[in-house]
Amino acid sequence: MTQLNSLDAELAQELGDFTEDDLDVVFTPKECRTLQPSLPEEGVELDPHVRDCVQTYIREWLIVNQKNQGSSEICGFKKTGSRRDFHKTLQKQTFESESLEGHEPSTQARPRHLNVLCDVSGKGPLTACGFDLRSLQPDQQLENLLQQVSAEDFEKQNEEARRTNRQAELFALYPSVDEEDAVEIRPVPECPKEHLGNRILVKVLTLKFEIEIEPLFASIALYDVKERKKISENFHCDLNSDQFKGFLRAHTPSVAPSSQARSAVFSVTYPSSDIYLVVKIEKVLQQGEIGDCAEPYMVIKEGDGGKSKEKIEKLKLQAESFCQRLGKYRMPFAWAPISLTSFFNVSTLDREVTDVESMVGRSSVGERRTLSQSRRLSERALSLEENGVGSNYKTTTMTVNSFFKQEGDRLSDEDLFKFLADYKRSSSLQRRVKSIPGLLRLEISSAPEIISCSLTPEMLPVKPFPENRTRPHKEILEFPIREVYVPHTVYRNLLYVYPQRLNFANKLASARNITIKIQFMCGEDASDAMPVIFGKSSGPEFLQEIYTAITYHNKSPDFYEEVKIKLPAKLTVNHHLLFTFYHISCQQKQGASVESLLGYSWLPILLNERLQTGSYCLPVALEKLPPNYSMHSAEKVPLQNPPIKWAEGHKGVFNIEVQAVSSVHTQDNHLEKFFTLCHSLESQVTFPIRVLDQKISETSLEHELKLSLICLNSSRLEPLVLFLHLVLDKLFQLSVQPMVIAGQTANFSQFAFESVVSIANSLHNSKDLAKDQHGRNCLLASYVHYVFRLPEPPRDPPKTGGATAALPDPRYHTYGRTSAAAVSSKLLQARVMSSSNPDLAGTHSAADEEVKSIMSSKGVDRTCNRMSYYCSGNNDVPSSTAAPRPASKKHFHEELALQMVVSTGMVRETVFKYAWFFFELLVKSMAQYVHNMDKRDNFRRTRFSDRFKDDITTIVNVVTSETAALLVKPQKENEQAEKMNISLAFFLYDLLSLMDRGFVFNLIKHYCNQLSAKLTNLLTLISMRLEFLRILCSHEHYLNLNLFFMNADTAPASPCPSISSQNSSSCSSFQDQKVASMFDLTPEYRQQHFLTGLLFTELAAALDAEGEGISKVQRKAVSAIHSLLSSHDLDPRCVKPEVKVKIAALYLPLVGIILDALPQLYDFTAADARSGKNRANGSDEDQEGTSAINQNVALAIAGNNFNLKTSETMLSSLPYKQYNMLNADTTRNLMICFLWIMKNADQSLIRKWIADLPSMQLNRILDLLFICVSCFEYKGKQSSDKVSTQVLQKSRDVKARLEEALLRGEGARGEMMRRCRAPGNDRFPGLSENLRWRKEQTHWRQANEKQDKTKAELDQEALISGNLATEANLIILDMQENIIQASSALDCKDSLLGGVLRVLVNSLSCDQSTTYLTHCFATLRALIAKFGDLLFEEEVEQCADLCQRVLHHCSSSVDSTRSQACATLYLLMRFSFGATSNFARVKMQVTMSLASLVGKAPDFNEEYLRRSLRTILAYAEEDTAMQATPFPTQVEELLCNLNSILYDTVKMREFQEDPEMLMDLMYRIAKSYQTSPDLRLTWLQNMAEKHTKKKCYTEAAMCLVHAAALVAEYLSMLEDHSYLPVGSVSFQNISSNVLEESAVSDDTLSPDEDGVCSGRYFTESGLVGLLEHAAELFSTGGLYETVNEVYKLVIPILEAHRDFRKLTSTHDKLQKAFDSIISKGHKRMFGTYFRVGFYGSKFGDLDEQEFVYKEPAITKLPEISHRLEGFYGQCFGEEFVEVIKDSAPVDKTKLDPNKAYIQITFVEPYFDEYEMKDRVTYFEKNFNLRRFMYTTPFTLEGRPRGELHEQYRRNTVLTTMHAFPYVKTRISVIQKEEFVLTPIEVAIEDMKKKTLQLAVAINQEPPDAKMLQMVLQGSVGATVNQGPLEVAQVFLAEIPADPKLYRHHNKLRLCFKEFIMRCGEAVEKNKRLITADQREYQQELKKNYYKLRENLRPMIERKIPELYKPIFRVESQKRDSFHRSSFRKCETQLSQGS
Repeated sequence: MTQLNSLDAELAQELGDFTEDDLDVVFTPKECRTLQPSLPEEGVELDPHVRDCVQTYIREWLIVNQKNQGSSEICGFKKTGSRRDFHKTLQKQTFESESLEGHEPSTQARPRHLNVLCDVSGKGPLTACGFDLRSLQPDQQLENLLQQVSAEDFEKQNEEARRTNRQAELFALYPSVDEEDAVEIRPVPECPKEHLGNRILVKVLTLKFEIEIEPLFASIALYDVKERKKISENFHCDLNSDQFKGFLRAHTPSVAPSSQARSAVFSVTYPSSDIYLVVKIEKVLQQGEIGDCAEPYMVIKEGDGGKSKEKIEKLKLQAESFCQRLGKYRMPFAWAPISLTSFFNVSTLDREVTDVESMVGRSSVGERRTLSQSRRLSERALSLEENGVGSNYKTTTMTVNSFFKQEGDRLSDEDLFKFLADYKRSSSLQRRVKSIPGLLRLEISSAPEIISCSLTPEMLPVKPFPENRTRPHKEILEFPIREVYVPHTVYRNLLYVYPQRLNFANKLASARNITIKIQFMCGEDASDAMPVIFGKSSGPEFLQEIYTAITYHNKSPDFYEEVKIKLPAKLTVNHHLLFTFYHISCQQKQGASVESLLGYSWLPILLNERLQTGSYCLPVALEKLPPNYSMHSAEKVPLQNPPIKWAEGHKGVFNIEVQAVSSVHTQDNHLEKFFTLCHSLESQVTFPIRVLDQKISETSLEHELKLSLICLNSSRLEPLVLFLHLVLDKLFQLSVQPMVIAGQTANFSQFAFESVVSIANSLHNSKDLAKDQHGRNCLLASYVHYVFRLPEPPRDPPKTGGATAALPDPRYHTYGRTSAAAVSSKLLQARVMSSSNPDLAGTHSAADEEVKSIMSSKGVDRTCNRMSYYCSGNNDVPSSTAAPRPASKKHFHEELALQMVVSTGMVRETVFKYAWFFFELLVKSMAQYVHNMDKRDNFRRTRFSDRFKDDITTIVNVVTSETAALLVKPQKENEQAEKMNISLAFFLYDLLSLMDRGFVFNLIKHYCNQLSAKLTNLLTLISMRLEFLRILCSHEHYLNLNLFFMNADTAPASPCPSISSQNSSSCSSFQDQKVASMFDLTPEYRQQHFLTGLLFTELAAALDAEGEGISKVQRKAVSAIHSLLSSHDLDPRCVKPEVKVKIAALYLPLVGIILDALPQLYDFTAADARSGKNRANGSDEDQEGTSAINQNVALAIAGNNFNLKTSETMLSSLPYKQYNMLNADTTRNLMICFLWIMKNADQSLIRKWIADLPSMQLNRILDLLFICVSCFEYKGKQSSDKVSTQVLQKSRDVKARLEEALLRGEGARGEMMRRCRAPGNDRFPGLSENLRWRKEQTHWRQANEKQDKTKAELDQEALISGNLATEANLIILDMQENIIQASSALDCKDSLLGGVLRVLVNSLSCDQSTTYLTHCFATLRALIAKFGDLLFEEEVEQCADLCQRVLHHCSSSVDSTRSQACATLYLLMRFSFGATSNFARVKMQVTMSLASLVGKAPDFNEEYLRRSLRTILAYAEEDTAMQATPFPTQVEELLCNLNSILYDTVKMREFQEDPEMLMDLMYRIAKSYQTSPDLRLTWLQNMAEKHTKKKCYTEAAMCLVHAAALVAEYLSMLEDHSYLPVGSVSFQNISSNVLEESAVSDDTLSPDEDGVCSGRYFTESGLVGLLEHAAELFSTGGLYETVNEVYKLVIPILEAHRDFRKLTSTHDKLQKAFDSIISKGHKRMFGTYFRVGFYGSKFGDLDEQEFVYKEPAITKLPEISHRLEGFYGQCFGEEFVEVIKDSAPVDKTKLDPNKAYIQITFVEPYFDEYEMKDRVTYFEKNFNLRRFMYTTPFTLEGRPRGELHEQYRRNTVLTTMHAFPYVKTRISVIQKEEFVLTPIEVAIEDMKKKTLQLAVAINQEPPDAKMLQMVLQGSVGATVNQGPLEVAQVFLAEIPADPKLYRHHNKLRLCFKEFIMRCGEAVEKNKRLITADQREYQQELKKNYYKLRENLRPMIERKIPELYKPIFRVESQKRDSFHRSSFRKCETQLSQGS
């Protein structure tokens, strides 16, 4: 550390200056579930193996911790943990958007009245209006607003106000970063503990039968039917009354409390629906078959009085006598199955595979589990809840009402499984098995975490175990159906014996009621029976013998007994199981004993010193056994003298199974051999030793041990995992301790190491074992973390003097073997030179001490007769002949590092693949080594030997190059490389705490350079290095590693002008030059701040890079820096402001990087405005960033040689096009970092920096602040209820972003969002295959869980985000003040002022808290006061926006905001008056602002606004300074004008619900502004917005076209350019309505008058903008032809401007429009039109008005009818509104005056025949419509319909005021014409229509058979009522009498002629289209057609002779009334016609 100046030194102290050792080695006691740990019985000399096992199970954990682990690693958790109550310290921020919520409902509640629109002008005399304002009470005014204060003082006051009450930690308010990126969080592995599955608590409540006559005993166990396996041991219990217990007193010597349990805890690891709880019931043995004994239970009932009572008494006495005589024997009685399906509720079983299995180590989910998931899984292992096992499941009581009787010949487990399978199928065995009525009640629940008073399967009390004992609960041992991979952690040694079957069928008659006495013997004497058999219920805890249940009179009985034995810890050859067979006589015979002996059998417990388990079939000896029988197995007893008499001639007749559950006996040959050989080295044994069935002599020991090491990995995975801790301990011991075997030194290091490697490999590769999110095997991780400790030398090993002296340096043996190692040969040579040759070795200053310590070690030699032992390192007593320096003890870390370096081939590959494991071993062993070291020798440099350092260097290099090699390979290897990369980073992270830091930094540098050299793909490179650096930077002492890494000579006196040196006035100019470079990433910076420099370099590179997947890399880079800053911010050591200033100084270069990345930031402002449709840079291609980076540039960016020039120069050389946009989240994270630096850096330093910046850079800063404002806008509670916006904005990756750009947010992403919001969806079942999606899945989860949050949580979230928004905006404000102050000295303030204003205005347009607004308005007022003149002259645009924003806040409901806004607005007017002594411009802007405000803001409140106007008036009146000027009167005028606008808009408010009325009104307001183009434009835009909201895109577009025409009018007045449209005339092709916009008269307004037409739209670009927007809306509305017309106006302007980029996109859009026309053709939908008439005085000025309404395409009459009826029903009350159902003319006299009537009729566009020639296309027939027609059928009698000959029709043609589409969706009708058709004319029209239909169907391309057949059927079908035939018969049957009708008759005849011809064509065409199955149908059609033709022929052929006379003059009034000219309103025709 260099000499820092005093302040820095103190700070370093603060930051926890490096403790000399970061790592702390602690022993933590193991958590033990039981009161006493489970241990072998006392007083026995244990085997070394058992001793080791027990030692491993009870010794403490050894954990290496970081001492002041306070910062980064936990910071992720800290946020959630200790900050839980953080929100309580926050102030509630008031947001107007939320303060409104409370008030709204009250206004909604009252019924709405439809106010009548009267008095169009609506504007009374001015005075009234002024009076109206004066009658209000003004708001509170700001006191010293009008006092003169100097600008500087004002700024100072503002700053002081801002500085008070600020939130200290910005990041505490910011949501913590994504877990997926948080690679630096190393999950702490789970502590190894005993495996418990899903635990179920079963309580036996009742067990009774119809009669109670004797004691009964139950045993309960779980069975899995599918696996055909018993999955738990038995639980014995009984509920016998004291009376019945008394029956057995003679046979129960004592009753242990543990045997009285009535509730048990079962454990199930793999729940399934096939699990049954089976209850077996036994009774005391009595005479008779089971059936006989059960008989009384079936026939007698307790309740039957009299006789049965006597019977019961008799049975009781009988039972008592049996109990006294045969009390110790049992017989089977009954059983009952209980299915647990409902308990393990089935829905969870589908998840069983993933969730449950991961509990026991199966990981079927991909390894990339996020942290939270892996945490969840670990908790899952304990709780049933999560698995849904019993999740909705409190407690169930199961009741069984009938039991199955046991069948004597079907007692085995095989039979039981058959029964259960049947039972599962039909749930009844009743037909085959008799049932016994009874009652069993069990209570089943999922067991709580902690059960008080329970016992383990070994009968040890579990904590908590209260003193006052109640009945205990028993934990029942599980026998899982599959392997459970959880290492043993407790001593357990149980043996289960299952006698199964005995076959005495051929034996003498005496053997009938057979029982077996089972004993565990330690010798052959009867007294050697050991009390190790667990007792059953209500008896002693342990027994010496146990009897099986008896089946009456069965010579070959089955048994179902389970005998549980506690195995002694030390087993000898004498231990065996002894079985004695008896016949029990049930009847009492005089003098005969109850038992008669039948024979014996036995089973030795050990075979070849190994526990015997499995199934056996034993012979039975019929006489007393010979001595020493137990030495042999029963099958192989040598011949005896006298010979043994065997049943069945020594054949096996007795089947038995023995199972062990033991954490001592491995039950695996390989492990057994390995442990035995290890122990033979450790302790004194006599050779040869016996291993399984081979004998091993001392000479072959080394060979055998090596073999066993090689085979170790072939053992089964389960035992290997179970004994993993012990196996690894032994292997590590072998690897360091030199052995002397038979006097020869043997070395096992390499074999042991390779064995460890292969074990690590198989554990990682097993599908059944869980891994954490870094892909580390959980078992190994927890082994290293908790269990591993440095191998200790064996206790006090025997030593022989001779062997030690000549021991060579142990390092040599390992060497010889690997000379062929694939380490680069140079490295090897170098190392061999330096470290193996003691003379060349480095310094040996510590040698003397080493010698001393060795001399003082116990040099006492105990010679013994054996030559093989571990050689303890400490006894290398140096003799004069020894090597030149003492051979040091082998250190584990050195040995391990060496083995890693010299490994070759597969081993090497595996070592580096799972490097994390070896790295953690290295670190833990180094930490222990340092911990045990002599504290004086504590210089880091000398702690570790140079050889070791070389090895570490090699390892790091190798891992780096391996990683690089993998990354060049295809994708599959990438994940592996990522894992290695992360492991390496963690390793170096740990080394920083242990080794010399310079050394570690060198390693880091090598790593970075090596990767850059090897990798070609820039993204992978950055991504790798980022994760690597992110981990290193999360180091505890990261700040010390960086902040104070400064050389006194290269740095300025302090790294940043520290606080002290700044306040001193003589701040050297030397430092001023430094200031600018402090904000850049300079080479000096990177030397001094090594890690940070690297991280920044990566960030800069990531931001500059390009390519597929870049956004992910950028997110990683930003998130790394974000998490770093966040950890500093929340680090308790960094609380002091001066410390934060230092830290901020360290991060200053980040500011430069962010500014350079400005064009890439996500533009939140654009996103809000256009709902995120398009990124800031417009066209889609930009996002791809197609141009590739030139290779040299790429290398430079990557910082290849780590001497990048500042990114500044880079950027200017890169083409602008290149930028790749960041997504919203990445941008937001980057912004918060920027704000943090700005908040915490030294403010005067920032000002200096700003003062030196060129204006270009300053503008960049302002742009950045602008984006910041939108970025941290407060979104309010509502948004956090919905799917959180942040989550939705997560752009999936580049592809999704493209899609989004193309599809405008529709498509996959939109679909996804919609699906997510849909309730109850399975969140994307399909995605889980693709692991990349994992994160999104969890994210959607979080998003959806939003709905489940409590109100309190939501409030708390809103509180925090409110504070974040406030704090962020205040930092931005501080920054702006800094810019203003720093730049007041400069000349560029004009351009700057605009920028500052833009930011301020943007912040005012966001939802802000009152706190912020107060400060913001203060700053604004300071600005107005300081730069007033500039503001009004230069910044016209900004000024307008400012007015609008301030006005908006004048209508705020929050008083403080309102008073601030009023004051600001008043000052604005006052200063603008001061500047020009006429504030016309501000007046204009305020007026326009008000207009647009009212139009747009839905939440706008006019009362508050009026009050504000009144307050401003009050200011004007009190402003003494201005009284002499015309100012006050001008203000008053303005305010009155505003008031009248308000009046109009209040009206609008009342029609909010009636869209048509609202539009009329808006239109009327717009019209009233005809003289004020700016305002008219504003209102037209307001209308467009309203239309767009209602999806009326065409109307919205029309509004914009009108606006554009308005602009064109004024532009053509100003300048005469040929390329500009000539006023509104040019727009006629778009719509004939546009002529309205022609300027009313040139004298009304001259455009250049001050303040008029000065808006941004009155420019050429404004015009183009309006037209382009209109075109976009037309295209959305489907009017593609109009798009063309619009662009015809745009293109000349663009051509004149030579704007080829825009021309490209314009033509592109045109092409799309024309494509759409072609592709959509007739499928396009235009509007549907209805005539709506209003009748009734209630409608006010709507009464008797008729309108044509345009509704969306395919609107049905009922829809619009329902809508209008509903709406007016709400206004007037439903009972007063009536819809007139027909379309006949309405007679007002017949209507009820109190009601409102609405008449709605469907109308169709109507064209004259000449018009039809022009309107060719479908579009033309639907555009520019002014005339509509509807028809009303009627008869002369007044009925609407009648017979054909009396059916008239009235056609009504309506003409509207404007043509559709228009700026409104309803237009009033101005003219109405009616024409009446006579019946024959009606017939002619109908026939024409029919013929046309046929013609269309025939000529349709492609032909549509269905359509054709439909039309044909309607034409020629036989049964058509009023069909063509009937029409012909009515009108053509005879020639009419009236000559006037001749023409019509003839016309109809010709119609029929054409009609029948068309029918013929249609029939022919149909013939070609039909399929085979329609032949008959075709015949039928044809037949009907011929029939019709024949019927019509006479009528068609009959001509009227008069019509064909040569000349015939027609009087003019008799002209054919069917022609247009005769369509008059004439009733006369009717009278004549009739």
